[in-house]
Amino acid sequence: MSAPVIFSTIKTASGHLFGHAMLNNPAALNALTLPMIDLLDQQLKAWARDNAVAGVVLGAAGDKGFCAGGDVVSLYHASKCAGAGNVPPEAEAFFEREYRLDYRIHTYPKPILCWAHGIVMGGGVGLMVGASHRVVSPNARIAMPEIHIGLYPDVAGTWFLHRMPGRTGLFLALTGAIVNAGDAMLGNWAEAVVPHDQFSLVLAAIEKAHWQGNLKTDSVVLSALLTQFEMDAPTPLLHTHAATIDAAMNHDTLAEIDRALRALQQSDDAWLAKAAQAYAHGSPTSAALSFELMKRHEGADLADVLRLEYQASIGCCVHPDFPEGVRALLVDKDKIPKWRHTKADEVSADEITDILKPRFNGLHPLQDLGETH
Repeated sequence: MSAPVIFSTIKTASGHLFGHAMLNNPAALNALTLPMIDLLDQQLKAWARDNAVAGVVLGAAGDKGFCAGGDVVSLYHASKCAGAGNVPPEAEAFFEREYRLDYRIHTYPKPILCWAHGIVMGGGVGLMVGASHRVVSPNARIAMPEIHIGLYPDVAGTWFLHRMPGRTGLFLALTGAIVNAGDAMLGNWAEAVVPHDQFSLVLAAIEKAHWQGNLKTDSVVLSALLTQFEMDAPTPLLHTHAATIDAAMNHDTLAEIDRALRALQQSDDAWLAKAAQAYAHGSPTSAALSFELMKRHEGADLADVLRLEYQASIGCCVHPDFPEGVRALLVDKDKIPKWRHTKADEVSADEITDILKPRFNGLHPLQDLGETH
C-alpha cells in the first residue's frame, strides 16, 4: 500500500533543494486523515530546519482535486463510540494536530507553493490559504461547506473568510456555496491561476531557478516564476452577484439574514438559488456558531482564532448536529439530517456558549501557538 503522503526533493540549479509533498489519497479526493496530517507536519518541520531546502511544493495526487476536506467520517464514528455528550479523544487529537499544521503553513520560514487543483474544500482550503504562494486551477471548485454537516468553517476559516470583501465571507460560511478560481483571487486565497497540466513545467522551472535560501528573496523569485504560467481568472461569482449578496447580508442580526437568504431560494439565478437552498437545509446551529465566531474574529490574532476554533470543534463533536450531519450526508447518505433546531434564531446564546466552552484540563492544547512554530 502506498504512503498517504509522498515526499521527495527537487535539486535546483543553485544546489538548493525544494521539498515536494504530495497528498496521496485520490480515491477519497485526498481527504485529510490524522496520519496524513502527522506525516506532513513532521516533514515540514524537518524541511524548515534543513538549510539545504529553499522552499516547499505542496500538491496532491489525481486529477480531480487537491483536497476535499478533513476525514469527518472517522470523527463521526469516534463520536458514536464516545457516546452522546462525551468528548472523543480522536477528535481532540485530530483538531489539535490539524490546526498545528495549518499554523505551521501560515508561519513557515520558507516559501511554500500550494498547487490546488480541482476540488478544494474545507480542510483543503485551510492548507491552501496559509501558503506563501497559492495556485488554483481554472476549473477549481472551492467551498467551505461545513454548514451541511453541522460544523462551521474551521481551519481558521472564521478568520480568513472575515477578510474577504464586504460580507461575502459570511455568505460563503452560511451557504457553503461553491466558488471558482476568480473568487479565490478576489478573496486573496490564491495569487495565480494556472492550468493543472502545467504543473510539471512549473516544477521544471523551479529546478532550473537559482535560489538564495532566503525567504524574502526566494519569495520574489517564486512569484516571478509563476507569472510565466498564469492565465486570466474566470469572472468571480461573488463579483457577478455582489449586489444581491450585499442586500441579503447587510443586516445586523442573523434572524434578518436568515429571512433574506431564505427568500433567495426563489431566485431566477441557479447559483444564488442553490446557495440559499443549501443554507435553508443546513444546520441552524452551525449558522449561529459561524455568525458568532466571525464577529469575534474581527482583527483577531491567528493563534487565538485557532485556539477558539479548537474549542468550537470539540464542542461540535459533543453536540448532536455534527454527528447527525455527517451521518445524513456521508454515512447513511439519506441527505435528511434531523437538526436540533429548525431556524437559526431558535439557537440560544447559552447553547453557543456551551459549544465554545473549554473541554480540557490545564493549559490549552494549542497554548504554545505563536510561541514556537
